[in-house]
Amino acid sequence: MPEEIPVLPDSFWSSLKELSFNEIAFEMAKPYFGEELSDEKLNSVINDAFNFPVPITPVEGNNFVLELFHGPTLAFKDFGARFMARLFSEKARKDQQEVTILVATSGDTGSAVAHGFYKVEGVEVCLLFPKGKVSNLQEQQMATLGENVTALEVEGVFDDCQRLVKQAFTDDDLNLKMQLSSANSINIARLLPQSFYYAYAVSELQKKGIDEPVFSVPSGNFGNLTGGLLAMKMGMPAKHFLAATNMNDVVPEYLKGDKFQPRDSIQTISNAMDVGNPSNFVRIKYLFGNSDSAIRDQITGYSYTDGETRKTIREVFEKFSYLLCPHTAIGYRASKDYQSERDVKIPTVTLATAHPVKFRDVIEPEINHQIDVPDRLNVWLKKEKKSTSIGSDFEGFKQFLVDRA
Repeated sequence: MPEEIPVLPDSFWSSLKELSFNEIAFEMAKPYFGEELSDEKLNSVINDAFNFPVPITPVEGNNFVLELFHGPTLAFKDFGARFMARLFSEKARKDQQEVTILVATSGDTGSAVAHGFYKVEGVEVCLLFPKGKVSNLQEQQMATLGENVTALEVEGVFDDCQRLVKQAFTDDDLNLKMQLSSANSINIARLLPQSFYYAYAVSELQKKGIDEPVFSVPSGNFGNLTGGLLAMKMGMPAKHFLAATNMNDVVPEYLKGDKFQPRDSIQTISNAMDVGNPSNFVRIKYLFGNSDSAIRDQITGYSYTDGETRKTIREVFEKFSYLLCPHTAIGYRASKDYQSERDVKIPTVTLATAHPVKFRDVIEPEINHQIDVPDRLNVWLKKEKKSTSIGSDFEGFKQFLVDRA
């Protein structure tokens, strides 16, 4: 984490509606880089990374959905991966030294990082994902590229993948042999750009006369929520945050007053949120000065079963002809429950994390309707998979990295 969170002036936040997404991103990013990047280079990174639309869609009353899935891999992870890949490219050019990026993924992080870093000079990428526990499309997106991208199928769950990556960073012998870095939300450069779209949502709502929305965030490893809290700490107006999870409900239980108690994750239809020990919880604690009461005042937790998730997908489509992926459905249901418990007029923004087509095997039986597959996804589905299976023991993973280096 940064030693200090920069606070931008009130004049910036009150005039968001006058700024484009990229202008907002520049002003929010600049304080973190100091003299490391010139304004010209930072603008170049931003303009190249964020070259796709970010629509905010009204679904019902004061319920809005911020669609973060219009990037190259149709998932919100494109924001962080593309921004960070361009920073690493700049770093590799300056240092003239190859860096190996280690990534643990339960779904869309891997495909976004794979495509964000694909053929980036001076950067090698190793993606670790739990074997048989990501969707076919997600697997095809990250395991068919080759070149500088290596996909590793781990015999285990996401928490095993995350443990291997974390252990690699603390292994002195391994770090003497190669330069390692991360593209998970462990890396603040992945997390920072996830704060930009919260501010952009506020800017779009300002045009509608709405100043302080509630953000409902589908949550697994809690990097996405942390990005919003980071924006709030920088001065962004936000009324409240909702942490919406599946039955991996460690954080919602904590927010209700229980002790934070990590446990093994369980598999659900919203697989990217199948996390039993979210890494970013420690960041959330840091942002609130380790005050449990301050966290619980600002964030309310919700968790839902697969059955409730399916029902939400079906009902929203039937009533409003709007498609939600399983993760977004959980966030949307939380926003509705929050409104019904308090005031239905409270404006809420649900972060839509993935294009529904990526989970058509779950969605189509619920809506009795076939989802059209974009041409770019069909291309990936036809490609040959290039992946390697490994166990969940660290020594085996370490040896793989050393041999590869």
